[in-house]
Amino acid sequence: MQDDSRRSASYTVPCEGYVDVVEFSPFDNGTAGSLLAYGGNQLVVVGSVRFQEEDLEVEGVEFTTLQIFSHTLRVDALAWSPESHLDKLPQLIRFCTAAADFKLRVLSSDLQNKHEVKVFGGHTSFINHLVYEPTEGQQIASVSDDHTCRVWDLQGNETTSFRLRSPGISVCWHPEEVFKLMVAEKRGTIRFYDLVTRQAILSLDCGQSPLMSADWCLTNTIKVGAVVGSDWLIWDITRSSYPQEKRPAHVGRARLFKWSRANENLFSTTGCPGKISSQLLVHHLGHPQPVMIGSAMVGAGLSWHRTLPLCVIGGDRKLFFWMTEM
Repeated sequence: MQDDSRRSASYTVPCEGYVDVVEFSPFDNGTAGSLLAYGGNQLVVVGSVRFQEEDLEVEGVEFTTLQIFSHTLRVDALAWSPESHLDKLPQLIRFCTAAADFKLRVLSSDLQNKHEVKVFGGHTSFINHLVYEPTEGQQIASVSDDHTCRVWDLQGNETTSFRLRSPGISVCWHPEEVFKLMVAEKRGTIRFYDLVTRQAILSLDCGQSPLMSADWCLTNTIKVGAVVGSDWLIWDITRSSYPQEKRPAHVGRARLFKWSRANENLFSTTGCPGKISSQLLVHHLGHPQPVMIGSAMVGAGLSWHRTLPLCVIGGDRKLFFWMTEM
């Protein structure tokens, strides 16, 4: 592994408390910057962030806090709604969180004086991941340790439920074919469901466990990636149910896998938070070794910018941003 791939964060932003979750909005929200939310103990901070790579008037990074939302419990997962926008009035910020009481919360604000929280109950154990339907934002899918994937409408009604064979770890929605949902299970199985027929239409096998995180490459949907044990795995779903590539990623257990939204060959993985060996690694499918190793001790959360080859992780009172020069 080359020494020149080991890098300090390109940018850091100070923030409130320890960051458990951080998410760029994956949608075009009609703003000069990107919407970013981070959550910790009893709060979610939403802001707009701009980088010098997209605006020459910015020196490094510029983060503007738009709203601080009170949150009853620690935030375990967060997903942006495609309805969020800042380019017309009234403005709208909307996202969904999961917390330790096994409930979902949909938080909405016009950034003036109208704020709304809707609480959805139904899961009977911890919720590990959630996602909005990406075109209209009228449905939310969530996966839980209770061995279910559930789909909800915005009134909190459970419209569909899939019984899983182990805890649900990750869930992803196809960017255009909104009846297709990907669900990853801890035992090492990834299934694709048809929401119309409510049947599984395809499954992938890791050949090992525990699966800790999986992601669907939304710029090229034949690609799926995951971290299982200490390895990363990549599938071409048109070729085989077994991974085409598999490599060791981290000393000890890997924690998160996320595809870049700007480059279909770029992805990142993290180790488990709080360990010196748990770096952020950025990988490129054309390179045998990581193209970048983040030198900071990793906190929690991992998200990619919508258009830049830049990812963010959370830490203790800081957000860390890494720009990949590809």
